[in-house]
Amino acid sequence: MGAGGSRVFVSHLAGIAVFDPNGDQVGRVRDVVAMLRIGARPPRVLGLVVEVASRRQIFLPMTRVTGVESGQVITTGVINMRRFEQRGSETLVLGELLDRRVHLLETDEEVTVLDVAMVQLPARRDWEIDKVFVRKEAGGRRTAGLPWKGGRRRAGETLTVEWSAVTGFSVPEHGQGAENLLATFEQLRAADLANVLHHLSAKRRSEVAAALDDDRLADVLEELPDDDQVEILGKLQEERAADVLEAMDPDDAADLLSELPEDDQERLLGLMRPRDAADMRRLMSYEERTAGGMMTTEPVVLLPDATVADALARVRNPDLSPALAAQVYVCRAPDETPTGKYLGTVHFQRLLRDPPFTLVSALCDTDLRPLPPNTPLPAVTGYLATYNMVAAPVVDESGSLLGAVTVDDVLDHLLPEDWRERELYGADVPDVRTVPRRSGVTGGR
Repeated sequence: MGAGGSRVFVSHLAGIAVFDPNGDQVGRVRDVVAMLRIGARPPRVLGLVVEVASRRQIFLPMTRVTGVESGQVITTGVINMRRFEQRGSETLVLGELLDRRVHLLETDEEVTVLDVAMVQLPARRDWEIDKVFVRKEAGGRRTAGLPWKGGRRRAGETLTVEWSAVTGFSVPEHGQGAENLLATFEQLRAADLANVLHHLSAKRRSEVAAALDDDRLADVLEELPDDDQVEILGKLQEERAADVLEAMDPDDAADLLSELPEDDQERLLGLMRPRDAADMRRLMSYEERTAGGMMTTEPVVLLPDATVADALARVRNPDLSPALAAQVYVCRAPDETPTGKYLGTVHFQRLLRDPPFTLVSALCDTDLRPLPPNTPLPAVTGYLATYNMVAAPVVDESGSLLGAVTVDDVLDHLLPEDWRERELYGADVPDVRTVPRRSGVTGGR
């Protein structure tokens, strides 16, 4: 407890639910907005960045927060749904303060910020940041004339100090890490983490991307707008960029490569494994809004002598999207695209109805014709809608399976290019920070 009320470490707020007074969930906390002040004065907490159901991020002033307790935030119920836009005087606590390197004034040691705590001021709804949780550098640095206190300390020692005990938050940070920021969002789905990254500054976005492992970054890139994808990929070392492209779904990687200049495309393709590079070149050879341009080259393919048990084992793979796991394709050898002769499709529900020892070749749906790779987007959409399918096989003139086009790929091409940025609310909602305070209205910050 602080002098005036509850104290909460900001990392504990990441992802917690926000409720109105009736108990209905409004969204989830994605960051805390603060304003740094001159000298050693603790920063004022202005509000919370809350992600609502539409994945839009809105601003919730602290004056409209009535409680922060038991893993939840309670509001007054009066919430402005206008999209949050960070102002120049504002700092995102999770996005910009965690992992910063600052200095302890007493010893002039460089330390890394692991977390900060905010406390509610007495008899008010205002909050400020009063504590900083830091980790000393392994091995440390000793300033002349300033002996270590308490004898030799442990490497990586952590401690909580007053905000006024550190300096350096107002100095631009170069090469800031992202370990602790990522820890606060570890459980986020890739699409939600992508939304968090999109709202960070370009510098911070690059730092966070560099800290993600290849598979996680690949998943996140697939959910980002094209401009963010190109920006992040361009700041990676070429060898790592090629590794990340290999970890992406082939169709998404091909789309990203196609956004790059031809020289960059060739350099990256030359660094990729030959098979992955061949898949990329094949996908890039088709028009974008055709079955061939939208398909993935990694559907579930089985030989005719595979059994239902074999098929179920394959579709249990957690790395498969639900659309790709909904059906398997039976082909003659080879069983990697482009395959031998395509024989038919077996739907997941059919696999559940037959004994495990049944051969998949006996269960093939051969009535549905496959799609040629040059099938245009409207025809692909009509095919999926007519036959209530979530994926469709793409087969060339020789009868070989090239890949499968899934409903999520179709939706990506049907939606406007800026659909991730589109407002889902039609009304022009005023900015809460510009509404003057008057009777019954809590307006500005």
